[in-house]
Amino acid sequence: MGEFEGQHSRAAAGGRLWKIGELAEQTGVAVATIRYYESLGLVEPARRSESGYRYYDAGAKRRLEFVKKAQTLRFSLADIRQILTMRGRKDPACPLVVAMLADKIADLEGQIARLQALKGALEVYRARWQSEDFDDPRSEHLCSLIEKVEVSPENNPTGLSTA
Repeated sequence: MGEFEGQHSRAAAGGRLWKIGELAEQTGVAVATIRYYESLGLVEPARRSESGYRYYDAGAKRRLEFVKKAQTLRFSLADIRQILTMRGRKDPACPLVVAMLADKIADLEGQIARLQALKGALEVYRARWQSEDFDDPRSEHLCSLIEKVEVSPENNPTGLSTA
């Protein structure tokens, strides 16, 4: 066992190094997730021991914390990789983040509009169906209320997929 490998954490160039399990504990990110992020290039170990143990530094911890915060803002892993790549090239990332955020807001506004239209359509059905008689349980209908709904790709009252 090498000198480096025999220690749980080691100061190197003035900084602390953590094994992957220790980093997981420090950041609240699962070991498997850290490995996945590593495969995507979002985080990388500062070094590996002779036997393959990963050792991470404060930069890796900062990146994991950044990924978690970005995800709370609904940035995808692809978005986060793009941001980190810009920073890796020493380019400013904040203008890109602001543009991405504007796109996310526009997408949300579209989703909200579609959901409001869906809500309106469902309220129409609810009002209409409250005065309808219910099916006789002995009939062949599963539920005639739904069976009477006219749905086509051009005329979908809810905007939901019918596939």
